[in-house]
Amino acid sequence: MTTPPQGKGLFRIGTRGSPLALAQANMVKAQLAAAHADLPAEAIEIVVIKTTGDRIQDRPLALAGGKGLFTKEIEEALLDGGIDIAVHSMKDMPTALPEGLTIAALLEREDPRDVLIGATGLADLPRGARLGTSSLRRQAQMLYRRPDLNVVGFRGNVETRLRKLAAGEVQATLLALAGLKRLGLQRHASGILSVEEMLPAVAQGAVGVECRSDDAETRARLAPLDHPPTAICVAAERALLAALDGSCRTPIAALARLDHLNLTLRALIVTPNGTELVETSRIGTPADAIAMGAEAGAELKLRGGPHFFATF
Repeated sequence: MTTPPQGKGLFRIGTRGSPLALAQANMVKAQLAAAHADLPAEAIEIVVIKTTGDRIQDRPLALAGGKGLFTKEIEEALLDGGIDIAVHSMKDMPTALPEGLTIAALLEREDPRDVLIGATGLADLPRGARLGTSSLRRQAQMLYRRPDLNVVGFRGNVETRLRKLAAGEVQATLLALAGLKRLGLQRHASGILSVEEMLPAVAQGAVGVECRSDDAETRARLAPLDHPPTAICVAAERALLAALDGSCRTPIAALARLDHLNLTLRALIVTPNGTELVETSRIGTPADAIAMGAEAGAELKLRGGPHFFATF
């Protein structure tokens, strides 16, 4: 690989501007610089791009178009050549990427579990407690287990939600442990929910790096950052999502785990009001990842039926 010319903006990373998104972009920057002596940190520029999802603050994202709201403008900049790579939280990514783009690397996945803030566990929440979340998946699973709760919309980045909670707008909220850890805010977690209590979002805790499919040099630069076990698990989960035609309008949860050569996948769909939940699981090998996800998704779709999905 040839040594590129020096200069500001030599290698440009596109990202959203939230503290978590910037933390993840800086993780990628540090790993790139560590992997390539000819690409020092000072030659890597982080480019902040405001997305549609960042602009919409007056209504739930599920009503504004679902997945893709946090990626569209960043991917346009990537296709236009304004940036060289894009860093995304994989749980925000639609299953179908724009033509000409590919996920070239997945960083090692952080803990995918959700946490409660303001309560140590489900039993600690008083009857009728006001629980804030912007996630239909979290809302639906919480109501399935605690139908007495009063779930209210709760938008904003991690810090904003913590401020709203401290101000008493709600009694408790739910966040991803991965985001808190990357921001150094895990001390705020009152209780970590088991995956039996709250199955995570597809690809929760995984960071993906996207680039142009025909950019062989950049793909080669990203190769050392890729974590194969994470890639296998995320492939299974996203295959399930694709089979369900899932978006953030559909409460879908899934988690794949790789233990040596054993791959397990657990997935569920649940109505937003928590009245009905359908669950399935699969066991296979890494080579079966995509087939496992597709088959599990097809089963959930069949068992849920058209009336189930019409409620979303």
